[in-house]
Amino acid sequence: MPLYSATLALGSVSQLFITGDAIASSKNHNSCSVSCVLNHINFSKLSHKSLCRKRSSVFAASRVSNTENSGLVHDTSASTDEDLQEARRSADWKVAKAYSDSGLIYEGMIEGYNGGGLLVRFHSLVGFLPFPQLSPSHFCKERGKSLQDIAKGLPGSLISVKVIQVDEEHKKLIFSEKEAVWSKFSEQIHVGDIFEARVGSMEDYGAFVHLRFPDGLYHLTGLVHVSEVSWDLVQDVRDILNEGDDVRVKIINIDRVKSRITLSIKQLEEDPLLETLDKVIPQDGSVGPDSLSTDNSSNIEPLPGLEAIFEELVREDGMEEAYLNEEGHERGY
Repeated sequence: MPLYSATLALGSVSQLFITGDAIASSKNHNSCSVSCVLNHINFSKLSHKSLCRKRSSVFAASRVSNTENSGLVHDTSASTDEDLQEARRSADWKVAKAYSDSGLIYEGMIEGYNGGGLLVRFHSLVGFLPFPQLSPSHFCKERGKSLQDIAKGLPGSLISVKVIQVDEEHKKLIFSEKEAVWSKFSEQIHVGDIFEARVGSMEDYGAFVHLRFPDGLYHLTGLVHVSEVSWDLVQDVRDILNEGDDVRVKIINIDRVKSRITLSIKQLEEDPLLETLDKVIPQDGSVGPDSLSTDNSSNIEPLPGLEAIFEELVREDGMEEAYLNEEGHERGY
């Protein structure tokens, strides 16, 4: 690799993408986390410059050696390139750790995919973004497509992610688009808000529903518990909802620490029990004590069969009295 090209490649480490959203998301973190990112960038620059000077001195020594040995060439560039690349990777692992600690958002290039997720470029490193960590916008935008079909169209595009796991020893670098999207859009939602939404996956305990934002995309996902689907008793949410259904939901709880949204479908409708009680006992005060006075007794019609019930009760009372009298007579009362 030419020295000039290697220098340019190494210099790219300093070109970290820190958006306004990323800086905003770092307010809840220790300010030193941001400085750590910048310090690691400077560390990368200094390491690269040092190695470039080292390579220049090796070239100079090589020229002297070539002259002294009558044209015999000693190629040391291969080992120097390896040192250079290793230093760059080491610096980038430190930068990745700083991103993870600070919670800053990184914008990387999608380079490929496999059966479990996407491969995302992080400077000289390639990290992994599992499919469950994708934003719901991908699934809702291309309804009916499988994960593999969706993944086929993503390489070459940029994606905003958060670094959620860094393990240099085991070469693990894991990203999440969901967490990056949460940082950007969670401040736009509040308890009581009503959203148009689309049903995603369903479990025995409820349905996961994707919220549609004003831009027309589905950025956040919440849970409609089985008890919040309908005022009627629901044993299985699948009896009421199907994957892909468009529904309206109300936000009833937001856990910003755990990044969870609780939704309700039934609370957008009147409770039928309260509606029935309102009809029987109006809440506007139209029914009062006077409405049950004897003046209106002529307007009250007895229930069908009520007279026969009264006669039966009177007969039973008479029989009970006769039984008591007979028992008393036998005992000499």
